[in-house]
Amino acid sequence: MTPLTLGNRDARRIFLHRHLLSDTPLGPAHGAALLTLIEGLGFVQLDSINTVARAHDLILFSRRQRYRPEALKTLYERDRALFEHWTHDASVIPMAYYPYWEMRRQRDAERLRSRYQNWQRHDFEARFQTVLEQIRERGPVSSSDVGKDEPRSKGGWWDWHPSKTALEYLWRAGALCVVGRDGFQKRYDLTERVIDATLCDPIGAPDAARTIDWCCSGALDRLGFATHTEIAAFWAHLTPAEAKVWVNRELAAGRLEPLNIIGADGTARGAYARPGLLNDPAINIAPTQRLRVLSPFDPALR
Repeated sequence: MTPLTLGNRDARRIFLHRHLLSDTPLGPAHGAALLTLIEGLGFVQLDSINTVARAHDLILFSRRQRYRPEALKTLYERDRALFEHWTHDASVIPMAYYPYWEMRRQRDAERLRSRYQNWQRHDFEARFQTVLEQIRERGPVSSSDVGKDEPRSKGGWWDWHPSKTALEYLWRAGALCVVGRDGFQKRYDLTERVIDATLCDPIGAPDAARTIDWCCSGALDRLGFATHTEIAAFWAHLTPAEAKVWVNRELAAGRLEPLNIIGADGTARGAYARPGLLNDPAINIAPTQRLRVLSPFDPALR
């Protein structure tokens, strides 16, 4: 199939539209409206650096200038409309997407067990039961509440004591959920007390094929056009090889087509898109001229 060509101006308009930066940043920015915004982005990466503002707040403010940090905290900690897990880094994600993180949780459980052992954190697995029992009996905990009898190094944030490592592992593997933060210190609780049973049952979770299709489709919908590597990197769930298999299947079925995207320097690069992207309505809409400041962690700068 001969690739079609998407000009630079049109590519920029589609890109800005898909990243929710094309419109004037007005409108409501709390409750259901804020959740809809986050669903459009897919997730919002959390960050502790606060030079101008925290990255997650700047990401949302750049798209809704009525946004205030309390709105995200309410949506996440009170309404439980979001859950926290990993994409490229710790992120808040719409709760409806929780089942599609089961494959990630299983992969993290295997990968992190080996990684933490290689980092000389051999004792963390012995702390699982103690940590879980403490949470079951006393409610949510932070890392400062556990392992009080363990030596605590001053070597840096990465030099965790065994119970802190156990908390992080059990969170990434799915036994625990982060239910909020004190400052930027996570508070953990049992998943069964946080996530609705219909969402957290591993037996009913999407299988690998369905998860890969959901991840790839969702990534491409939010990017507009992408290489298979960019599709895999969007949620950081998949390998490039898995995304490549998906791309080839969709091409064969006529659900994708190859494109040449013209860059600002006039050179072309290959990508894939859904059929009809050259007729996307966003091409005919000039983006707002309103100046926005983007966080280095903004999804538009991935």
